[in-house]
Amino acid sequence: MDKRPELNNKISPKDFRDFYWLKEELVLFCRKEGLKKSGGKIEIANRIEKYLETGSKEIAKAKKKQTNKSNFDWNTATLTLQTKITDSYKNSENVRKFFQKEIGKQFKFNVKFMNWMKLNVGKTLNQAIKEWKRIDIEKKNNTSPKEIAPQFEYNTYLRDFLKDNPNENRKTGIKLWKIKRSLRGDNVYCKTDLKLLK
Repeated sequence: MDKRPELNNKISPKDFRDFYWLKEELVLFCRKEGLKKSGGKIEIANRIEKYLETGSKEIAKAKKKQTNKSNFDWNTATLTLQTKITDSYKNSENVRKFFQKEIGKQFKFNVKFMNWMKLNVGKTLNQAIKEWKRIDIEKKNNTSPKEIAPQFEYNTYLRDFLKDNPNENRKTGIKLWKIKRSLRGDNVYCKTDLKLLK
């Protein structure tokens, strides 16, 4: 069984790509090497790979502070169906109460709706309510399995293992995952992985 090589600046880009690394390990590597350590796991891994290939360090750019033009206070303002979404929009408790009053107690913020609010400056809260209801219906009608973001390889592996082996338990899946992630290659579940337990 292949053992993972040490994650340091001597590792080859190929070995780095071929093995599974926890985000904490990637962040620690970046800290040691003076690389930018912010961002998601995939973004950090791409940064490290580029560094191992070229030796160049990505310099963090100074962020421009975004200034909102609107002074509308979403925490305290009286909201109506005609209230327009401003560039200073916040998912505040005040907004939650307004939507619960208009939609009902079933109202909850969800990522799709929050993104819509941020992208639709100038539209009214009445239009926002219609959009929330549309998203809610779409969610209820969607029977396909929930998409798992690519950086969550562990979750995807377990889901696929349990789907393919309904009589097996989660513990076996976790055991298999630990073996699989220590091996060279991808971390995608396949039927032959069960042989790794022998």
